[in-house]
Amino acid sequence: MNIIIVGCGKVGSTLVEQLNGENHNIVVIDEKEEQVKSITDELDAMGIVGNGVSYQTLQDAGIKHTDLLIAVTNSDEQNLLCCVIAKKAGNCKTIARVRNPIYSTEISFLREELGLAMIINPELTAASEIARVFQFPSAVKVDTFSKGRIELLHFRVTKDCLLNNYKLIHVRSTLKCDVLVCMVTRGDEVLIPKGDFVFQEDDVVAFVSTPPEANRFFQKIGIGTGKIHTAMLVGGGTMAYYLARRLLAVGIDTKIIDLNEERCEMLTELLPKATIICGDGTDEKLLLQEGLDSVDGFAALTGLDEENILLSLVARKNSHAKVVTKINRVSFNSVLSDTKLDSVTYPRLLTADVIIKYARSMNESLDSNVENLYKLEEGRAEALEFYIKEASAVTNTPLVNMRLKKNLLICSITRGNQVIIPSGQDELRVGDYVVVVLTHSRLNDIKDILEDER
Repeated sequence: MNIIIVGCGKVGSTLVEQLNGENHNIVVIDEKEEQVKSITDELDAMGIVGNGVSYQTLQDAGIKHTDLLIAVTNSDEQNLLCCVIAKKAGNCKTIARVRNPIYSTEISFLREELGLAMIINPELTAASEIARVFQFPSAVKVDTFSKGRIELLHFRVTKDCLLNNYKLIHVRSTLKCDVLVCMVTRGDEVLIPKGDFVFQEDDVVAFVSTPPEANRFFQKIGIGTGKIHTAMLVGGGTMAYYLARRLLAVGIDTKIIDLNEERCEMLTELLPKATIICGDGTDEKLLLQEGLDSVDGFAALTGLDEENILLSLVARKNSHAKVVTKINRVSFNSVLSDTKLDSVTYPRLLTADVIIKYARSMNESLDSNVENLYKLEEGRAEALEFYIKEASAVTNTPLVNMRLKKNLLICSITRGNQVIIPSGQDELRVGDYVVVVLTHSRLNDIKDILEDER
């Protein structure tokens, strides 16, 4: 496809990185020459220095032949206007990043009235992920498929966990749990495990299950599943507002600590049921004074990655809370893997994943479009959800008889209201939603799961 990305900041550059290997023709637009040059020097993209709202700039970028325009500048209004002009000038699909909470209740209206394909809010997306993690305190990350009926949960094997030095084959045969382990991260390796695989301490395990079965599995392997009743958020920005709103709605007592007095006054008005503390969240004494040692959930949401990492380590030292850390710079990953933080959320990666998922689904020539896409383990693995539109070589054949590609696993099948965690005798059928996890080259169609015939 021909794609124009307006805005070369963190999200814009991440999008170019992620879309670069998808065989798209990409043009980036930004008013700052150094940011455009930074992307075009390192990645396969054309660059134009200019204002994305300008009709002439869009013309120069080839708007008349563009399939998708993505506006991710720092201005919500500029993003919306850019999309409106692009749609009139080129009749392409458009996606706008809109972050201001004032628009959060008007997203549907704006999208429909302005003719946008999608409006995405990074902070709201990240807050939703953190809220899901708080619902499963044992998990370090939770991805959902099939409208929430299937969940891909990631957790860390601890020293006292039943899975430590345990063979994978026994998970179903001995524990009698209807879950499917689909991926294990061990150090720098990402593995699709087989039956004789033996779990080790500090492995991060990803498994697919329904929510009730996931809780039963956690209980059987000796990992607590207690519900969170209290939460402390340090940093009172937009993400904290969205998260607090979600937590309060399900009855979780929420406390927000922020140093900015004006921001605290605003949060007090916006969130009357929350407890707002004006103070330095990096002060360990203040955190303990405000009950850090007794909270069930803790989220470090300041604007500084280093501060969030430090806060998370303090929370781990002084409490048994589920700890979530917001990180903006993906380059910190190598350091974070050594700190063994509970759960880390990357707003800009989440935003890129949602947009890439839509970009893939635009290709209507495919028989089985990708319905959902999740980048896993810094892009070293993917979980894809396909919808099977018509009969093919992958339908009506027991999975055990298929010659599947290596490092690939079919994780779940949703058939109507039925969720199937597949075994070798299950089959794929027309109308199924199928989740596949893989660690090698990308798939565009469900038929690509089969080994090429020689």
